[in-house]
Amino acid sequence: MSGLWPDASVSNGRDLASGVRVPVWLADGMSQRVAISGASGLIGSALSTYLVARGDDVRHLVRRDARTGSEISWEPAQRRLDPAAFADVDAVVHLAGAGVGDRRWSPSYKQEILASRTDGTSTIASAVAAHGDRIRLISASAVGWYGNDRGDEILTEQSPEGTGFLAEVAQAWEASTTAASAVGAPVAVSRTGLVMSRTGGAFEPLVRLGRLGLAGPLGSGRQWWPWITLDDVVRALVHLLDHRDITGPVNVVGPEPLHQKQIVDEIGRQLGRPTVVPAPGFALRAVLGEFAGEVTGSQRVVATRLRETGFEWVHGSISSAVAAIL
Repeated sequence: MSGLWPDASVSNGRDLASGVRVPVWLADGMSQRVAISGASGLIGSALSTYLVARGDDVRHLVRRDARTGSEISWEPAQRRLDPAAFADVDAVVHLAGAGVGDRRWSPSYKQEILASRTDGTSTIASAVAAHGDRIRLISASAVGWYGNDRGDEILTEQSPEGTGFLAEVAQAWEASTTAASAVGAPVAVSRTGLVMSRTGGAFEPLVRLGRLGLAGPLGSGRQWWPWITLDDVVRALVHLLDHRDITGPVNVVGPEPLHQKQIVDEIGRQLGRPTVVPAPGFALRAVLGEFAGEVTGSQRVVATRLRETGFEWVHGSISSAVAAIL
């Protein structure tokens, strides 16, 4: 057995988008009924596939009337969710929220980014709390909690919070789980890094530029990037689902943060393309607005709690990770 799952050769399986084999294998007594918000997103859809493949019963939270028994209707903006919908649910994975890189940050969109996280999280935490300490809650957060530029400082789950817009959002986001933790429900928050995937996420535009030979350093290129593949994000969330004793913040990042230029150079090496033309900071600000400060910031985040609790990465090196997304 390697990591969380037995070797894929022992049973049939299904592939995730990046090619990792997911065994259709389930030990006696491990089956769970898991509700997922944001199940149509990059991480949520991959997590649903993984859980169904191993034999779990998956329910999707949808912002419309439920059409099947596998759907739960809710209205996060109005903070409406019937706690009875969780009556037979063992765990909830809350991933929903407006994308931070989807558009320029106008004042109204910044408010949408914040409200989509605090309203949804408070709604789910209250519904979980109605069942006491029975339901496991895993709520998404982000490495933005640490602030957008911490230089070379090593950031563990014990490090102090940072400053800046995304740091304030992440801090309010995590605080919105209080209703569930206050009644003793086992709550974990996954501070996720920059997700590497073939089909979306932070690296998709970088790979497109790489194929054109235009994926040079962003800003100085010396900033630390806490990368992780989609497969390992999913496996980390499953690790948390199966270990209810892990509570509080968990850095969901790869085993080794790297300088942004090191990552870009590896993409260029595997594509056989140059990565020498930098994108200066002023040009990024012109294109991305305020979000440019987050892209060029430095976050040397390490996965202390994942490592301490026995998690093993499928893509433990940047060469393996880049090969998976290419």
